[in-house]
Amino acid sequence: MGKALSQLTSQKDEDKPILPDNPATASKAANYLSTGSSKPAHSCVPYDKTASTSFVTCPTCQGSGEIPQELEKQLVALIPYGDQRLKPRRTKLSVFLAVTICLLTFSLTIFFLYPRSIAVHPVGLNSSTVTFDEKQIQLNMTNVLNIFNSNFYPVTVTQLTAEVLHQASVIGQVTSSLHLHVGPLAGEQTPYKVASRILDENTYKICTWPKIRVHHILLNIQGSLTCSYLSHPQQLPFESFEYVDCRENMSMPHLELPRPA
Repeated sequence: MGKALSQLTSQKDEDKPILPDNPATASKAANYLSTGSSKPAHSCVPYDKTASTSFVTCPTCQGSGEIPQELEKQLVALIPYGDQRLKPRRTKLSVFLAVTICLLTFSLTIFFLYPRSIAVHPVGLNSSTVTFDEKQIQLNMTNVLNIFNSNFYPVTVTQLTAEVLHQASVIGQVTSSLHLHVGPLAGEQTPYKVASRILDENTYKICTWPKIRVHHILLNIQGSLTCSYLSHPQQLPFESFEYVDCRENMSMPHLELPRPA
C-alpha cells in the first residue's frame, strides 16, 4: 500500500509545471547564468506596459523586450568582425600625408629660422673737424657703417664700440647705445662720431707747417657692433683705414654716402 502511494505522489510531482501560471511574472523572473561568472545575467523579456518602472526597453532586442534598469549601463556593444568601421579607408594615404606635412613644416621652420650672417662694412669718413692747441691736435670725425641683414627675421643693433689708432697708439674711443632695426633681407646705415686727440710732435708739424702741401695722416679705426635677434646677442667686428686731412678748421664731407641696398 505504501509503495503504491509513493508511486502516485512522484507521478503527480512530475506532472506539475515548472514555470508559474502567471506569464508576466514568469517573463520577468527568467534569468540565466553566463559561463565563468557568478552573477546572473538578465535576458530580454517581452515588453509589457503594466510592468514595473524598474525595467527599461532592451536596445538589443529590437524593442521587443526589457532589462532591469540597474543593468542598463553595463550593456556592451558588439561589432561584427567584417564591419567597415573596423577597416578605415585610405589609411596608408592618410599616414603618408601626415608624415609629409610634418617633414615639410619642420624643413621650412629650419630654413627660415637658421641664423645667417650679418655683414658690417665701413663706408668711410663722412666729415672731420680739426683744431690745434699748443702741442696737440683735436680731431672730431664722423664715420658711417653699412649693415646688411641676410636673415628672414629682423635684427636690432643695440651698441657700437669703436677706437681710433694712430701709429699704434689709441687716440680716441667711443661707446654708444643704439636702437637700430634692420629688416629681413634689408640694409641700413648708421653714422657715429669719434673725438680724437693727437699728441705726436711729428704729426703736429705735418699738420701745422704751411710749407708742407700734403696734410694727410693715416688712422686705423677698429670697433664692433652688438646685434640681437631671436633673443640671441652677437658681436660683429669691423676695421678700416682712413686718410684724414689735418689742416686747421677743416670741416667738409669727404665722400658721398651710398644709398642702402
